[in-house]
Amino acid sequence: MTSPSLDALAERLGIAFTDQELIRQAFVHSSYYNENPAEVPGHNERLEFLGDAVIGFVVSSLLYRQFPDEDEGFLTARRAALVNRDALAAMAVELALDEYLLLGRGEADAGGATRPSLLAATFEALAGAIFLSVGAQDTIACLRGLFSARVGEPGDDHPLKSAKSRLQEWSQRELRSKPHYELMHAEGPPHDQTFTVSVVLGARHAATGNGSSRQRAEEEAATAALAELEREEGE
Repeated sequence: MTSPSLDALAERLGIAFTDQELIRQAFVHSSYYNENPAEVPGHNERLEFLGDAVIGFVVSSLLYRQFPDEDEGFLTARRAALVNRDALAAMAVELALDEYLLLGRGEADAGGATRPSLLAATFEALAGAIFLSVGAQDTIACLRGLFSARVGEPGDDHPLKSAKSRLQEWSQRELRSKPHYELMHAEGPPHDQTFTVSVVLGARHAATGNGSSRQRAEEEAATAALAELEREEGE
C-alpha cells in the first residue's frame, strides 16, 4: 500500500498519529479494497460513519458556545452549512487529502479524487481514524482548530437568524403578537417519531411543518409560513 508520508499531514493538523495504519485506512476507498483485498485490511466506510458523528459533536459544541442567544433552528441550519458535502470537501482539498487517496482503477479514471462526495467522506473517515488513534481529547482539539474560524463566518449559507426568529419579528411588528406553535400529532415509535406542528399567526393557521423533533417541526413550519407571507406580498 503505497502513498505519501503522513508526516506532512500530521504537521498540518497539529497532531501526532499513533496508529499510522489506521490513519491510512481512512484513505482506502471501497473500490480499491474490492480490487486489492490482499493489500489493505479494509476500506474507510466504517471510519466515515464514526467520523460523521465526531465532527457533528465538535461543531455542535462550538456553535452552542459561539451563539448563546440563538435557538435550535439557527444552530441546526448553521451546523448543516458547516458540515455539508461541499464544506467538508473544501476542507479536504485544503488539507491535500486527495494526495493520500487509494482508489480503484475505474474510480480513479472517472475522476473520483475530485468528487466532492468522495472528498467529504474521506474527511469524515480521517476524523474517525484520528479519534480511534489518539482519543477524544486530542481529536476534539484538532477539529476545533479546523472549524473554529469557520463557525462565525458570514455568507449566503450562514443564516443571520432562524426562521422562527424572523417569523416572530414579523408577527410582533405586523400583528403585535408572537406566533403560536401547536403540536398536531406525532407518529412512529418513541425512538423514531415524526412530529407535525402548525404555526398560528393571530387567529390564522399559517403553515405546518414536519420534523424528527418538535423543535425541528416548528422551524419547518416557520419556514413555510415565511414563504407563504412572501408569496402573498408579491401578489
